[in-house]
Amino acid sequence: MKNSSFILASGSPRRRKILADAGYTFTVVKTDAAEVSIPHAPRRTVTANADLKLEACRKAHPGATILAADTIVWFNGKIYGKPKDRAEAKQFLHELSGHTHTVFTGLAFCRAGGRIESAVATSDVAFKKLSDTVIDDYVARTNPLDRAGAYDIDENGGLIVASYAGSYENIMGLPLEPVRAWLG
Repeated sequence: MKNSSFILASGSPRRRKILADAGYTFTVVKTDAAEVSIPHAPRRTVTANADLKLEACRKAHPGATILAADTIVWFNGKIYGKPKDRAEAKQFLHELSGHTHTVFTGLAFCRAGGRIESAVATSDVAFKKLSDTVIDDYVARTNPLDRAGAYDIDENGGLIVASYAGSYENIMGLPLEPVRAWLG
C-alpha cells in the first residue's frame, strides 16, 4: 500500500476499485453535497461538484486529507449524469448511440488544512450504433443507475463502446494522473 492515507469523498465503487488497484490506502466518506449542472460549461460543472463534495467532507473531517471527484458525460450540449431510472438509462444510451461523447471528471484535493487543488480530465468515447436489443441486454447485465451516462466501460463496455481516446480510468470516473501527482 502507498504511504498516504486519505478520505475519498465518494461512494462510487468504481473509484474505490481504481484507487485500491493502484495501491492507495483510503477511507470512503459519502457526502450529501448538492450538485450543479451547467450544460454549456461541463468543466465548470465537474469542478464545482468536486469542490462541493470536498467542502462537505472537510466540514465533517477538518483535519483530513481529502480527494473528491465528479464525472459527467457531455454530448451535443447536454450533460448526462446518473439516470433516475432504467427508462431514462435506455433513453441516454439511445441518444449516445453511434456518436462520440466526452467524459469529464473534476477532481478536488486538499491536504489537512491546506488549500484546494483542482484538476479536470477528459476522454472521448465512441459508441457503437446500438439496437433496442443491445440496449435492453446492456441494461439487464449492468446496473446503469449509478453511472454517468448510464454506462460503465469496465463492465460490459464491449457491448456498447466502439473505441475511446484518453484515460481509461477517467472514463471509469477517476483519472490517476492527478491523484499520483498529489499523493505520489
